[in-house]
This record gives sequence, C-alpha cells and structure tokens, in this order.
Amino acid sequence: MQSAGHSASDPRFDVVRVPKASDVLAAEVRERILSGEFTEGMALPPERQLVEQTGLSRATVREALRILEVERLVRIRPGRGGGAFVHRPGHESVASTVRLVIRGQQIRLEALHETREAIEPTCAALAAKRGTAADLAELDSAQAELVAAGDDVPRFLRANVRWHTAVAKAGDNELLIGFMTALSQSIYAATDIDQFMDAEIREVTARAHARITEAIRAQDGPAAMRRMARHVCGFARAAAEVDQRQRVELPAPPTDD
Repeated sequence: MQSAGHSASDPRFDVVRVPKASDVLAAEVRERILSGEFTEGMALPPERQLVEQTGLSRATVREALRILEVERLVRIRPGRGGGAFVHRPGHESVASTVRLVIRGQQIRLEALHETREAIEPTCAALAAKRGTAADLAELDSAQAELVAAGDDVPRFLRANVRWHTAVAKAGDNELLIGFMTALSQSIYAATDIDQFMDAEIREVTARAHARITEAIRAQDGPAAMRRMARHVCGFARAAAEVDQRQRVELPAPPTDD
C-alpha cells in the first residue's frame, strides 16, 4: 500500500552538492595557469579588483588565493609592490611531491635504489643527447667540488647530489629532473655515513662520475647509460651490505665498456 500523498511514480532527486565559491574561483585560475593563458610571473589583479570583477567577497577571494598558494600555482608577495603572481609548476613541484610520498609512505631504501636504477641510466643517455655546454660546465663544477671535499663527507655528499641532479637537468626532462632531485636527496639522507662513505668508496665514486661525464661529453648515449647503470647498481649493492660489513667495497669502473 502506498502512503498518502506518495506514489511509485514520484520523482526522486539525489542530494545536490554546490561547490564553494572559493573552490570555483581557484579552479578557474588553476585552469588558466595550466593551459598557459596565465604565464609564469604574471601578476593577478589586486585583491580589490578580483572582488569587483568576480562579485565574490574579499574572504572568498582570499581563500581561493590561499588554495592556489598551497598548490604552488601562485606566489604571494606581501607589502608594497606585492600581490599574487603566477607560478607554473616545474620539476621542483615534482620533487616536493615525491619527497612527501617517500616520507609519508615510509618508502624502503631498497625501493628508492630500485627506482633510481630504473631511471637514472636513462637520464645519463638523455644528457649525452641533449646536454649543453652550460650543463657540462655544471657537471665539471660539481665533480671538482666532490674531489676537493677530501675527508669532509657531508661536503662530498652535497657535491654528489649536485652531480647526479646535474645529469638529470642535462637530460632536459622536467619529470625526470623532479624524480632524481627527490631520489638523490632521500637516498643520501638515508645512507649511514659513518659506516659507508669511506675514502675508497669516495674515490671509486669520483672515478665513476668522471667516466660517465666523459661519455656525456662525447655524446655517447649508450656508453653513458651503461656506465651510469653500473655505477648506481654497484652503489645500491654496497649500501645493502653495509649492515653486514664494516668495510664496503664498490666495484671500480672498468677501463672499457
């Protein structure tokens, strides 16, 4: 029996969820940034003008800008001459996200090495193909810093991260640069310096870097890929053994390919 006032044919409606005005405004600005309509560094209209143009309240406009600032799509500069400025996402956004995933998911060091082994040889091959004179100068500078570090292990590690990041940058692929920036920093932050980074390992690392740079300079992609694969796989094996041995030996790079 149907209750009074209702029948089987009565229309039904789902709950209608109306988005917040600030989300709507943020979505519009986001799309115009990502589509390229709003270019890097472009100043958005001042807050007062945004209020006038959109018909939204000052609080709503501010909330939308805060959303975009958190997403790193705008930069807010306070004071005179300040305001909201467009920032199109690049490799630093990828690196930040990857670092958050690594920390939030407590990714195993072994998984970081596996990821690095999968992508860094490709970075080296791309560097050989696309690297510029400026890229080679940065590789040489990072290598010189690494060699000059001597027994200063923290300085050595900083130069090491700089060199690996420079290889990725020479490959001119924003995603790979972002991944390698995050991976390099995370791997070396997790490395047991006292047990692992002894003088011999630092010497072997420097020699491996020199040979990889040599292949990149010669624009020999296959050689750069092979040498980088040998280097990062050897490093990963040595790091995995550090808990079993006080002294760890990385395989020296061979004299030929």
